[in-house]
Amino acid sequence: MKLKKHIFLIGFMGVGKTSTSRKLSKRLHVEEADTDAMIVQREGRSIPQIFEESGEPYFREVETGVLTELAESEPCIVSCGGGMAMQEQNVVKMRECGVIFFLTASPETVYSRVKDSTSRPLLNGNMNVPYIRQMMETREPKYRSAADIVIETDGCTSAEVADKIIAKLGDIT
Repeated sequence: MKLKKHIFLIGFMGVGKTSTSRKLSKRLHVEEADTDAMIVQREGRSIPQIFEESGEPYFREVETGVLTELAESEPCIVSCGGGMAMQEQNVVKMRECGVIFFLTASPETVYSRVKDSTSRPLLNGNMNVPYIRQMMETREPKYRSAADIVIETDGCTSAEVADKIIAKLGDIT
């Protein structure tokens, strides 16, 4: 299959963007890209290291650079870091070259998926449902305004989420 536009998966950490993009890639026989993995590869250091050594503003600059690079590439499935849609310039770029799917999950689901992770710098020292809920509530308006399509992931496997996205693709493939 050849995509006419990129498929961008946005949403809070732990909603299933990366695992869903992998399933979509296999099912649609299309390349996939994970912006966080691209940043780690480009920088030669982990995301927590980037945050600690260079700060979040630097990380966000690199993130936008990766998005610009992807926008100029062959359409693929893109799993975006949780903060990608927080910057309007990133949303504009994604809209210009793709369709944006906002994956959602409850704070409890997110917590259950990320609670054992040590690679989430924004949750360091705050790995609990109330903090996750607060962060999600802060980010949700931007995710919703960026999204073309919203997909619920609570109680779904990544394969089921991929099926929901494929059902919505319609004429963009």
